Amino acid sequence: MGDGRTIPGRIPSVDEILKTAAAVDAIDRFGRPSVVDAIRRSAEDVRASLAKANGHAASVKSSAESIMTSAVARLERQAEPNARPVFNLTGTILHTNLGRAILAEAAIEAATRAMREAMALEFDLAEGRRGERDGLVRDLLCELTGAEDATVVNNNAAAVLLALNTFGRARDVIISRGELIEIGGSFRMPEIMARAGTRLVEVGTTNRTHEKDYAAAIGPKTGLILKVHTSNYRIEGFSKSVSGKALAELAHARQVPLINDLGSGTLVDLARYGLVHEQTVAEAVAEGADLVTFSGDKLLGGPQAGFIVGRKELIAKLNKNPMKRALRMDKIRLAAVEATLRLYRDPDRLAERLPTLRMMARPRQDIETQAARILPAITAAVAPRYSASVTPCASQIGSGALPLETIPSAGIAIGFAGPRGRGRALAELVTAFRQLPMPVIGRIEDDTFVLDLRCLEDEAGFVRNLAQLRRGGDSQ
Repeated sequence: MGDGRTIPGRIPSVDEILKTAAAVDAIDRFGRPSVVDAIRRSAEDVRASLAKANGHAASVKSSAESIMTSAVARLERQAEPNARPVFNLTGTILHTNLGRAILAEAAIEAATRAMREAMALEFDLAEGRRGERDGLVRDLLCELTGAEDATVVNNNAAAVLLALNTFGRARDVIISRGELIEIGGSFRMPEIMARAGTRLVEVGTTNRTHEKDYAAAIGPKTGLILKVHTSNYRIEGFSKSVSGKALAELAHARQVPLINDLGSGTLVDLARYGLVHEQTVAEAVAEGADLVTFSGDKLLGGPQAGFIVGRKELIAKLNKNPMKRALRMDKIRLAAVEATLRLYRDPDRLAERLPTLRMMARPRQDIETQAARILPAITAAVAPRYSASVTPCASQIGSGALPLETIPSAGIAIGFAGPRGRGRALAELVTAFRQLPMPVIGRIEDDTFVLDLRCLEDEAGFVRNLAQLRRGGDSQ
């Protein structure tokens, strides 16, 4: 009706609704086709509500304005990106499900520049002819690892696949039974070896493998020896493995390539940050491995990437494999990788500039002080149904790196204040935090919701975010 009144049970036409001021504004924001579709869907919801009203049509909001309000809410939900930022307060620094490493500002700037402008990706500026995209990072990788040559693909699984296919296709690949690992996403080493076209030759037992086991397995059909870093588990007690140095000596004596898959891989000694020493890529190269593979988005703290460094003639063969093109990296990530690697030239300031190392090296006292600062804001947001307190935490690196090592940390523990229904109340709390404008992801521990603050750098943004929790009433 032209005077704005609503006849109970009557649903305005789409044309009527499109004449409202809210519709005009929505068309400007979302485009006419999307608005029309949202109006029709919202009108269908109203029609369904009227059918269930059993003669109480007046209780159903069916005006053009109310339908348009519903349509706008629908459009705004649809406009929210699926790839949303979150506060990672799980206590796992490199959380696979939350995107692993946060990039350094230098890498973000480099990636943004590569998105905005054309760049010399495969163009040799010095010679004025076609170049190789790996050349953007080759010299840096060789400098930082001591390797003769290097190449890069889209992740470490691809690096292993490419190396296996290049040197082990239709040939035997020798590996210790204790290194036939499975990593996240059901990625199993035996299966990737089969996909690469190799024949798996297991040596040793689950807990003990000797040099003589490898030596006995080498024959005329051997393509390579594969050593795999068991990143996400450890065998302790009655165990034995063969060092990379000993394997390299055996492989060279028998003229068989040795590939050392480090998994996470690190370019610096983590002991300087108070962590247990993890073999560096440079150390693996110095031991004599012919090729070393490792990741870019784990301990290295860069974007997703897989690096292969080692002997020049072997890298050349990798680059000639047709699979290399299918596994290559795009210009955006290459720009970010280059910027990240350049940070390693200044190790004294690396922890200041690289978020992954900064979070790993953050002192517990600093985190405890932060927890005390934000405790009042959290208490106000969840009271009176829940109580909150500062609690000690044990953070971990994640993504398979140093699985038995934890880092002393601190956080906030939130528990249900009622006598019964703790499980349901805790689930509601976790959901409420997850539904904040910027979702907060913590962990359940001892019937409490724990927010480990080791990775919280935007403290002011986190506190502002909490205000939405209180207004939403989810904790009340």
